[in-house]
Amino acid sequence: MTAQPSTAPVHNRLAQRFQQEVVPALQQQLGVQNRLAVPKISKIVLNMGVSDFPQNPRARRGVIDNVIEQFRVLTGQQPVVTTARRSIAGFKLREGEPLGVKVTLRKLRMWQFLDKLISIGLPRVKDFQGVSRTAFDNQGNYSLGMEEQIAFPEIEYDAIDSTRGLQVTIVTTASTDQVALTLLEELGMPFTKDGTSRGQGRGTNK
Repeated sequence: MTAQPSTAPVHNRLAQRFQQEVVPALQQQLGVQNRLAVPKISKIVLNMGVSDFPQNPRARRGVIDNVIEQFRVLTGQQPVVTTARRSIAGFKLREGEPLGVKVTLRKLRMWQFLDKLISIGLPRVKDFQGVSRTAFDNQGNYSLGMEEQIAFPEIEYDAIDSTRGLQVTIVTTASTDQVALTLLEELGMPFTKDGTSRGQGRGTNK
C-alpha cells in the first residue's frame, strides 16, 4: 500500500511520520479503509504532584512557581495548578491548597512532547529497558511514570528545587487497549518484550 502524504502542514517529524507511514500501516493491520477512521492520539496529559511543601506560605508559593516554570520549559505551555478539594487534617492539608501542576497538550505541542519522550526522555532514564505493555486503562489510554523530571534535558538540575516524579497519560481514540498498543508501537514507543516494566520511571541522567 502506498503512503499518501498529508495535505495539511506538519511541523514535527513524528506527526509527519504518523500521517505518511503509521496511518497506512494501521489501515493495513486493522483492515480500515478510511484514513479518518484510523486511531490516533487526541491529547497528552502531564501531572506532577508536590508532597514536600514547606509550611511557610511564601516558601510554598516559591515551590509551586518553580514547578510551573519546569512545565513551561518542558511543554511550551502554561500549566494549571491542581488544588485540594477538601481539607485532610492528617496530612495538614487545607481545601484549596496546591497539590501540584497539570498540563494538557494537543496538536503540535502534543506531537513535540511525544517525540521528545520517545527519542530523548525515556532513553535517558537510568537502566531503561522499556515501558510496560500493560499500563492501559481498558479504554485505549496509556499511562507511564517517570521518577525524575531531569530525564528531559530542558530541565536543568541546578534550576530545580527538588527532583520529582512525572505522570504522563496518552489519550487515544483507539477502541481497545490492543489497538492502542499497536498505535503506540508503530509510533516507536519502546515497550518491553514481556509486558513488565524494567527501568521505566527511574529517570536520572546517564
